[in-house]
Amino acid sequence: MIALADILDEYEFLDGDDRYRLLIDLGKALPPMPDALKTDATLVRGCSANVWVYPVTETGELSFLADSNAAITKGIIALVLKTVEGMSAAEIGSLDIEAALAPFDLKNQLSSNRTQGIPNMIALIRATAARYSG
Repeated sequence: MIALADILDEYEFLDGDDRYRLLIDLGKALPPMPDALKTDATLVRGCSANVWVYPVTETGELSFLADSNAAITKGIIALVLKTVEGMSAAEIGSLDIEAALAPFDLKNQLSSNRTQGIPNMIALIRATAARYSG
């Protein structure tokens, strides 16, 4: 399991195209999401590409299966999920996900249509954590 800090170290070392490749590789490393879980209920609204996120609970941790029909977008959701990896629902609820992602400066690295869905991805993760920690 690669830590977010290690990904950031590599990301900061790279330039534009290589940063895209790093995001694409993160997306490729996501566990496969069964097509049966790619429904309207798991679709993240407001993304330029289709993004699906499905919660999975195991041993007190809240994790997510995710997929996208666009490679960069899949990498972005992989990066977002990396910020909450291995945490309980309560820990996710109190985490400042935006601050954890801030060093990646995604808004300036990617086009606005690629980043417009990030707040919605984060909101869905927070809402899911709130449901599970209640």
